[in-house]
Amino acid sequence: MRTVLLLSAFALAFLVAGCNETSAPRDVTPPAAPRGLYSVTGDQQATLHWLANTEGDVSGYRIYTASLADGADGPYYRVGTTTQTSFVVAGMTNGVTRYLAVSAVDNAGNESELSYDTVFDTPRPAGFGATLSNFLDGVTGAGWDFSAASTRASNDPATDIFFGYNGSVFQMFTPDVNTDIQDMGWTSNLDAIDFAPPAGWSPTGSVELIPGHAYVVWTRDNHYAKFRVTSLSASAVVFDWAYQTDPGNGELMVQRTTREGEAGRPIAWLR
Repeated sequence: MRTVLLLSAFALAFLVAGCNETSAPRDVTPPAAPRGLYSVTGDQQATLHWLANTEGDVSGYRIYTASLADGADGPYYRVGTTTQTSFVVAGMTNGVTRYLAVSAVDNAGNESELSYDTVFDTPRPAGFGATLSNFLDGVTGAGWDFSAASTRASNDPATDIFFGYNGSVFQMFTPDVNTDIQDMGWTSNLDAIDFAPPAGWSPTGSVELIPGHAYVVWTRDNHYAKFRVTSLSASAVVFDWAYQTDPGNGELMVQRTTREGEAGRPIAWLR
């Protein structure tokens, strides 16, 4: 009988303790939508950058894209995740614009609304180390065709720009009055030139070439391009370049617009 009483007392104590025990409430509060999102246009890709969330329990970020036809409100499709504050969206099509967005996720799995900034990007082909010869030494290989990413003769109808050196001045020329060019000044790299300017084109259709300077070209068939001189000699110019395949689109690296007064796009639009 005594043994039974002891077991009953133990069971009662256990039940009382269980009734008094409380569990912490589950975290159901999502992080804030990421801020400061912008993109750097690349060749068949775009690199996203944003500001880190300030919440201590943020575990990472999810990256989404939407088509231009669907618009800035989506629907959006997830294309990746990261714990960093940058992400390369690869596999994009040059000349095709897509909207880009980022959300934050916390340790409990709560996901924020999409980023406040509306960002769209149009990738474009690019290249490095293109070389043109001096047309005064011979027209072959003195011209450049951005659309074909290849050298041409300086007098070829498809040539967009051609190089010349007269013994005192290095110059890049446009072949006709319907192609424009301008000097954008010294830059640390080609990506420093983000968007084609609306004005300021050379009235002569030519610019003096200076190592480290970047230049923008507006072609006769309404495409924008840029190049940056990496070396010069009496016989040749070497440059890096990028070309926007989307007609009339001045986006050469970065495009960012902001929708004022919004805290973030609803995650419900995702698909």
